Amino acid sequence: MAKKKQTLEDKLSIKQETSWQDITKAQEKKIYDFSEDYKSFLSKVKTERESVDFIVEAAKKAGFKPLDKYKKLKAGDKVIFTNMGKLAALAVIGKEPIEKGMKVVASHIDTPRIDLKQKPLYEDADSELALFKTHYYGGIKKYQWANVPLALHGVIIRSDGKSINVTIGEDLEDPVFVIGDLLPHLSHKAQADRKMPEVLKGEELRVIIGNRPSKSDKDAKAKIKLNILEILNKKYGIIEEDLVSAELQIVPASPARDVGLDRSMVGGYGHDDRVCAYTSMRAIFDIGTPKKTALALFFDKEEVGSIGATGAQGGFFEMTVGEMLEKAVPNYRYSILKRAMANSRALSADVDAGVHPMFKSVHELGNAAKLGHGIGICKFGGARGKGGSNDANAEFLGELRRLFNKTKVPWQYTELGKVDEGGGGTVARFLSEHNLEVIDCGPALISMHSPFEIASKVDIYSTYRAFVEFQKAD
Repeated sequence: MAKKKQTLEDKLSIKQETSWQDITKAQEKKIYDFSEDYKSFLSKVKTERESVDFIVEAAKKAGFKPLDKYKKLKAGDKVIFTNMGKLAALAVIGKEPIEKGMKVVASHIDTPRIDLKQKPLYEDADSELALFKTHYYGGIKKYQWANVPLALHGVIIRSDGKSINVTIGEDLEDPVFVIGDLLPHLSHKAQADRKMPEVLKGEELRVIIGNRPSKSDKDAKAKIKLNILEILNKKYGIIEEDLVSAELQIVPASPARDVGLDRSMVGGYGHDDRVCAYTSMRAIFDIGTPKKTALALFFDKEEVGSIGATGAQGGFFEMTVGEMLEKAVPNYRYSILKRAMANSRALSADVDAGVHPMFKSVHELGNAAKLGHGIGICKFGGARGKGGSNDANAEFLGELRRLFNKTKVPWQYTELGKVDEGGGGTVARFLSEHNLEVIDCGPALISMHSPFEIASKVDIYSTYRAFVEFQKAD
């Protein structure tokens, strides 16, 4: 068949083709195989601690070692960094000196969820149920968490100092937990007039965990609560006070699944932002020895403003680069660290909003991401007037555009909704404080921050490819 003649419009306009139309059978197999590995990760890893454990274990299998295993760093060395069990970094030392700049991909491994309060357990005498009190974490629509199977993940520090890992609800033989909603027959006066954010209020996110009373103490005032404490004591050797020194999270119990009759999408809990964490981890495994040192950062606390020691506003990024330089540069001094960071390029790897077929009015469609069009590049975020946002330089955006076009990585330009519709932030603004070039990029999602988010398999694989090409490029 004769090749279609390129028109003037073709030459001068932005190419907007669905990525599925452009991929070969061989590429399609890579996309689906990669997504199977990613689904396994997403089904297993549901907290930041579990993310760090997974990343470290996978990195060791790929030849990475903790920094203290190296006396001196040289090109090709692969290094693991962790902090407080909640954030991590992986580095591959490049052929050029580190002070000439790095290629950084920074994602976050925390996800909106529901945390248990420090004194969570109580018995409601009127309903004769045992429940957990909670405090939600990050931006959620609270009503979405009612009437779905929930699991309990986390860590308990006992009075003897022993750390107990907890995972209940993921195995098919495990019990699950639930936040109960009000039946429609009785909700007219109690609930119908509430605005959407208060269909369920924060203090109404109580998790049902038991109904059976203990038979051990006939004089106990709260026999159902006592039965729960007996179960926890038998299984984990804990008493109620041990829950005070615990970090326990309520997350959806469902595994990641294919979405659509064509299996073109992945649905699951935690795409935001473990999709970028997983793809950046896989990418740094596959880049060989790059010209510039490659660094993958995995931050905590992004969903609550990147605060605290484990957030992007903590000192982990700077400390990681400083420790590398100490083992790579003779006569290391602080100015070398600042120069290395200023000479670097960074991708703030985070998700964006895909066009929602029923709520298109929140998007400016000419600048909105669509599922299946590749990784989204977002020059700025923030809320209204670009408030609180990093705004990437045109030169860096041009660099990325040329790179992705040259390496045939499917990409699209995006922004987070219409100008006055809302907005959101990422770690980009905190990376930019180190005087480096940084821009946001990642796959688009439908149903972001819900218990079951949706991403395109093309976009997931394109994100992985984008990170590989970015860190391999000169």
